[in-house]
Amino acid sequence: MVAVVGVDVGGTFTDVVFYDGTLVRSWKTPTTSPQSAGVIEAVQRFVSNEDFHFLHGTTVATNALLEGKGARVVFVTSAGFEDLIEIGRQARPSLYDLSIDRPVPLVPRTDRIGHSDIDQTLDALRGLDPDALAVGLLDSFRDPTEERALSEAMRNAHPDVPLSISSHVSPGFREYERFATTVIDAYLAPRVAGYLHDLNDQISAESASVMTSSGGLLPFDAAESAVGTLTLSGPAAGVVASDGLRQAHGIDSVITFDMGGTSTDVSRIGAEGVVLASTQVIAGRVNRVPSMPIHTVGAGGGSIAWVDSGGALRVGPGSAGAQPGPAAYGFGGKDATVTDANLYLGYIPQETSFSTGLNLRRTLAHDALAALGDELGLSAEETAVGILRVVDSHMDSAIRKVSIEEGFDPRDASLVAFGGAGGLHAARLRRGLGMRSVLVPPHAGAFAALGLLMSRPRVEQLRTVFVDSESSDLVDLAGAIGHETAQRFIDIHSERPADVELLVDVRYEAQSHELSIPYRDKGVRSDFVAEHRTRFGFDLKDSAVEVVNIRGVAYGAAPIAWGDIGFEPASAPERIQRPMWVREDETLVDVWRRTSLPAGFEIDGPALMVDGTASVLAESDDQIRVLDDGLLEIT
Repeated sequence: MVAVVGVDVGGTFTDVVFYDGTLVRSWKTPTTSPQSAGVIEAVQRFVSNEDFHFLHGTTVATNALLEGKGARVVFVTSAGFEDLIEIGRQARPSLYDLSIDRPVPLVPRTDRIGHSDIDQTLDALRGLDPDALAVGLLDSFRDPTEERALSEAMRNAHPDVPLSISSHVSPGFREYERFATTVIDAYLAPRVAGYLHDLNDQISAESASVMTSSGGLLPFDAAESAVGTLTLSGPAAGVVASDGLRQAHGIDSVITFDMGGTSTDVSRIGAEGVVLASTQVIAGRVNRVPSMPIHTVGAGGGSIAWVDSGGALRVGPGSAGAQPGPAAYGFGGKDATVTDANLYLGYIPQETSFSTGLNLRRTLAHDALAALGDELGLSAEETAVGILRVVDSHMDSAIRKVSIEEGFDPRDASLVAFGGAGGLHAARLRRGLGMRSVLVPPHAGAFAALGLLMSRPRVEQLRTVFVDSESSDLVDLAGAIGHETAQRFIDIHSERPADVELLVDVRYEAQSHELSIPYRDKGVRSDFVAEHRTRFGFDLKDSAVEVVNIRGVAYGAAPIAWGDIGFEPASAPERIQRPMWVREDETLVDVWRRTSLPAGFEIDGPALMVDGTASVLAESDDQIRVLDDGLLEIT
């Protein structure tokens, strides 16, 4: 088989996973600026001239949106609706917080053009010199003919300017969400499409695909015209891999816990698998694309600890990133971070190196912690313990957000911990929340990159239909959309899909929200009524049921499955002893080389397991067991 390389770029580290058909190998390197330099270095570590498939998770789109470093966009919409993207919906970000306001629109009022005549619109565009164009007409979800004609005229007049069209980017009804999503696509297009195009030229792979927010793979050339779908490109792959782990071990429910250097991403997966959200909100901006249900907090290994005006210890959301990084990296950082606290307390052995050229220095961590402790009136040890308690509280709240606040009891789930720092905090979080167990997968520090290899090529097609659930037209419409979706998959991926599924967004007539359910020829009404009763505790048996949207989703085959990862059984467990802070005292603790532990091996905490990408900490009274596939289970 042709080798596969997956590269996931985070705020602090760039992770790479390589599979040659027999064994998975992984590696980490500090994220570079520009990102592409670190990606090329990661690829070249494993391949040189041989053919390979390249899979990529990137934060370019996310960072551009969060940092406000996108393109200057001119937005053309139906006359009289120029302010719709600013008016939005009535919902407020925080009902009782008077200091919170909506984000400034990505397109200022002077760059919004009301359209009624093509020639007048082209005249209005002259002299504006935009970086990107966006078009969204009011009724294009019903009939895109006028929007397409306008777009064609604009493309002829401005052939070198990227153009985002609402009937292509987000074809469903509800004009605010459609326009907002189209503007985001245009705002990101020059930077993200340029990045993908340049990277594709440099890596010279047999094929190159990028992860989308839905957890599916899209070829680079197709992604260049759908950049708004890449805003959760990185963390989505970790959820895919976690679901593969869940299915392989027959677990009903897991909560994913991905703690990297800059942030922590959490998500809940039930027995039904990953349930995508139809819309995401990033920095207060609505982006209506299929997305993994991920909640992110600014808490990572590089999160900076600081003292607020009231004298309280705070951690994050600011991060030391890859440069200068935590103080212990020795790259010039002076601020104490979560990594410095973990290193100083012995939870990361000083001789551990998770990346080439990175040597952690405990003395530098001590100096940063002591300086912060002087502000707090605490010792370096007390400051480090305090930092971990604060950051743990942030992550505990994040897990509660995706479980308790959604009516799910976290005690019924296992915590899948990955990312470079996930295994250091998971055991404490499990104990605090009463969760069943912690599961730390092989290649934990590069698990999101591994998820790229376990992801499937994916294409989605949506059409707003507004038909009665019992109408004979529904069967014909569903069949047509299924066929269109399969054909679109062939056009994009140059192969037939392995599966095509149909979903319908359904509501009681006059409701303002829909439920998405799998489509069955004669079961839409009954399936919706049952789902509505389950979700909301009641049904309206005498009300008409309306199908609003039909969605077609086509999938290809993933490069590898969970069983392909490979686990090389070890026979001679290797350990050393190092001092570690345990229950307010320093004591010698066993530090095990994780790859030396055979299946079935059991360890009582406190203990550390270390490999080339991550450390795993087991607290006192914890028990660790190595499962047959190399998974660590902590109970």
